[in-house]
Amino acid sequence: MYRTRTAVSRAQALALSRRGSLQLKQSVAALAGPARVSFTSMPLNTLRPSARYFSSTSVFKYASADEAALAEIRGPREVMEYDVVIVGGGPAGLSAAIRLKQLAAKEDKEINVIVVEKGGEIGAHTLSGACIETGPLEELFPDWKEQGAPLNQPALEDQMKYLTANHAFPMPHPPQMNNTGNYIVSLSNVVKWLGEKAEELGVDVFPATAASEILYNDDGSVRGIATNDAGVDKNFKPKDSFTPGMELQGKLTLFAEGCHGSLTKGLIRKLNLREEGKFQTYGLGIKEVWEVEPEKHTPGKVVHTMGYPLDYETYGGGFIYHMEDNKVALGLVVGLDYKNPYLSPYREFQRFKAHPFVTNLLKGGRVLSYGARALVEGGLQSLPKLFFPGGALIGDTAGFLNVPKIKGTHNAMHSGILAADSAYKAIVTEGQGEDAPIVLSEYEEAFKNSQIYKELHQVRNIRPSFHTSLGIWGGMIWSGLDTMLLKGRVPFTFQHKDPDYAMTKPAAMYKPIEYPKPDGEITFDILTSVSRTGTNHAENQPVHLRLADASVEIKKNLPVYAGPEQKFCPAGVYEYVDDEANPGHKRFQINSQNCIHCKTCDIKDPSQNINWTVPEGGDGPQYVDT
Repeated sequence: MYRTRTAVSRAQALALSRRGSLQLKQSVAALAGPARVSFTSMPLNTLRPSARYFSSTSVFKYASADEAALAEIRGPREVMEYDVVIVGGGPAGLSAAIRLKQLAAKEDKEINVIVVEKGGEIGAHTLSGACIETGPLEELFPDWKEQGAPLNQPALEDQMKYLTANHAFPMPHPPQMNNTGNYIVSLSNVVKWLGEKAEELGVDVFPATAASEILYNDDGSVRGIATNDAGVDKNFKPKDSFTPGMELQGKLTLFAEGCHGSLTKGLIRKLNLREEGKFQTYGLGIKEVWEVEPEKHTPGKVVHTMGYPLDYETYGGGFIYHMEDNKVALGLVVGLDYKNPYLSPYREFQRFKAHPFVTNLLKGGRVLSYGARALVEGGLQSLPKLFFPGGALIGDTAGFLNVPKIKGTHNAMHSGILAADSAYKAIVTEGQGEDAPIVLSEYEEAFKNSQIYKELHQVRNIRPSFHTSLGIWGGMIWSGLDTMLLKGRVPFTFQHKDPDYAMTKPAAMYKPIEYPKPDGEITFDILTSVSRTGTNHAENQPVHLRLADASVEIKKNLPVYAGPEQKFCPAGVYEYVDDEANPGHKRFQINSQNCIHCKTCDIKDPSQNINWTVPEGGDGPQYVDT
């Protein structure tokens, strides 16, 4: 079960990859030993070199009889083995991979690391504000400026505004939101750069490769992941282009899927990694990048807002970051614990842009890109156990976002570094993982002694303080007291009230919200915005948005909650349309090709009937400058 192997050298693999796929297949056949071939321009399951792979004999559980039938047609998957398998090519996963290779190079050792990323290229699915702290980046690359890291605009000015319907009033700026020394960036571009650095160090980086299943040993420990099959039609039948997925087995598997990872959510449940009664809470961040008129652009200006357009029951706020080259990143974050089922975060974002304070900035400019992504908000009291036999959780898949600071990239990268340090010690220094699963308990101890823990502990009571009957006002009062004076030094910890889906109230308790029509200049309809994401999904493939019970939406969500799916989704994926076969009634329609992989549906559906799974690798948004 726990194997060692001879690997093709990185130099050999890179040399072969330059020759093209046909010659690569022929050349690899002559190499001795199971091959590790990096093919960064191609998804992993397009590689079929005639090298010796291991065959799997594991028994897997499938979500449906159709998937089980497909597995029989496919047969055993080919297997590739690594020391460390990393799921997710974002800040945490790439930082872990880079650190592992740096440690090995320092000691002239070898450690084999693979990163799989479902986006069509590294950074394609990355979206954030983002105004980032550089500490972990400096730890990895002290000379990051000289190496050309795309951090071009330092933060130079901070403002905090409280918005009413027509005015913007200055507010005291909380100390943890001070951005002196930080940089306003496109996180997708930063992640692309990190991916290049990982490859230079010898990490096998595979974009367009979707991890669809966790592999377990007989003792319940994790031994890796499987990628999904490509070329499967909507009925789970193989097409002419069918390519079976592969198993990637490792001594350790690090899950770095980001917020609400499709594999991590099941892993946490299966291995009971979160205490009973504890749960994660989320927000939805919606963002656009604009090019504005030069006279309106103030490079390095950082603005955060509270108040309008959200009501006193709804947590959230806006941001406006002045980047380089007359570009401005702006957005709205809405806590997904909102109660009113008529609320549409997307349309609230349009109202935010229609505020005079924002409109005056945007008028005369043009939109460059749009995107949306769920983000973790639960803080310290929502964290799961970070390790388990055979692996660990890093980055936002664990939940290290500092909500009051509105930052998580630095903590994600730092967690990847901490996990890499522990993994390297276990695998290389101590030689673990050959005949028993590695238990990375040292990683969690390192976390508890880290700046991440200190940060999250200090602000642990701020986000849940908005759950009181005083709503946003009570939260603001406590937040001011805690951030200015107490700084978390209290002998108690507030708990979150209920999971976000359970916070949704019946529609009968609210009046429908009348949103203004978009003007096509500052505000836009949802499909126009989706067209700016570059999202694409191959036709005739299984719908990746799975319903546990196909009748729930019509029988419960529509009559009780007024069909909240078509309101909380920021991409127009879900609709209730007239049922031609049953006049006078509605049917639930899923436009999965619109999906921008924000995960909101999986989180906010009050019936918890929607399961977000990965589509074919490479599908989804193709974000630019986000």
